[in-house]
Amino acid sequence: MTSCVSDWFGPRFDALHPQLQQLHLHGGQLDGTVTMRFGSGLAGLIGKRLARKLGAPTQAGEHAFHVDIRHGDRKLHWDRRFDNAHWMHSTFEPVGRYPEGCWLEQTGPLKLRLTVDVIDGGWHWRKLGVRVGGIPLPNWLFPHSTAWKRIEDGQYRFYVAFSLPVFGLLLAYGGQLQPALATDSSQPRQP
Repeated sequence: MTSCVSDWFGPRFDALHPQLQQLHLHGGQLDGTVTMRFGSGLAGLIGKRLARKLGAPTQAGEHAFHVDIRHGDRKLHWDRRFDNAHWMHSTFEPVGRYPEGCWLEQTGPLKLRLTVDVIDGGWHWRKLGVRVGGIPLPNWLFPHSTAWKRIEDGQYRFYVAFSLPVFGLLLAYGGQLQPALATDSSQPRQP
């Protein structure tokens, strides 16, 4: 069996941790708790505005978290739910193949062009370009992003952060989730 992820990575897919391979071949669901953090002062205000636009909570602290990962239309779909109240839907469309290719992530009005570095079996996103509402922005104008996922002690751990020079941290969230591979993740979950 293959997926848009394994097809994009080609032979490099085997460098991912086996649990990440399974998740990206078959899809699945993950549950746990994430911690939301925001910068202080103006950075925090910008971070909360960004969180609201992405569909994430604007309150710092711990939040129940669920993600449904599935494949369809040659895209990877991630439906994230915070506290059963805030929904963040993203699609990831592969372009080309690893290592020259990229992924186009669409989350609300934000479209990121990303590549992947595989480090110690983990998946580390690296931003190549940004569009907001279809308008390309120079990378220096958009917040720096850090995003990765890996398996630690049999559990899925991830981290996402946005920061700006001078301001520092705007928004970060991450946590450790319990993988629960689904038998059929082809049907979308409606927010």
